[in-house]
Amino acid sequence: MLRELRRRWGSYKYRFVPWLALNLRRQRRTLRYVPESSQDKIIADEDVFETLLKTFKALFINDFSRQADILALLPEVKCQYLELLTVEQKRSKVNSCNHQGTVYRKHEPIFFQSLGNPFIFRCIDGVLIDGNDKGLSRSVFRSCSRRDQLGPFQMSDESWLTATPQNPLAVGQYVNNCSHEKAANVCYQEFDVPRHFPVELKQYLPNIVYSHDVESHLRCVVLVTLRDIKQGEELFSNYYTVVS
Repeated sequence: MLRELRRRWGSYKYRFVPWLALNLRRQRRTLRYVPESSQDKIIADEDVFETLLKTFKALFINDFSRQADILALLPEVKCQYLELLTVEQKRSKVNSCNHQGTVYRKHEPIFFQSLGNPFIFRCIDGVLIDGNDKGLSRSVFRSCSRRDQLGPFQMSDESWLTATPQNPLAVGQYVNNCSHEKAANVCYQEFDVPRHFPVELKQYLPNIVYSHDVESHLRCVVLVTLRDIKQGEELFSNYYTVVS
């Protein structure tokens, strides 16, 4: 019993704000600092939008089965943008995180989904993204996705819940936390999908909003490389961002 409680606390404590604040001061953490939330951008939102648009159009038109085929069609997508299309999952000694999933605003219920769930991403403004592909989280995502279907058009990508995702950019679950020995080479960047995003391409977005009580943009979190990534190199991000 105590062992199970300890395991669950180990999964939950990184979302318990008092514990996190106390331990950030006590322990030698790798932290990422930004002067203010509006400056938490490595590249412009316009560049993120254009990259997603070109990639999703390539998927929609050609129905590629191999990620390398998409790269061949997108020579203008530079490394410093979103060129994480050939990520391979391998064993790592570091816990991984996940950025795709159900998007919750601060006031929306997520307690039961959060139990034993290490895959919840907290945005700077308090928005939460539950990237767990199992249990209650999986059921909620599928329910919301099918709720929002518009005729023949899917409004989100459910395939990231399976072993064969149709969107090769849905790779957040493979990226691990950096350390003082292994510096971050990619960075999370929050991105709100504009309302004029083509409806036929939304089937490749691996995020869905929990409710529509308040009209808002769909929050996504993209990964942007901080430098050139060599073949076979493991990706590391930074789980702790401090806004000054």
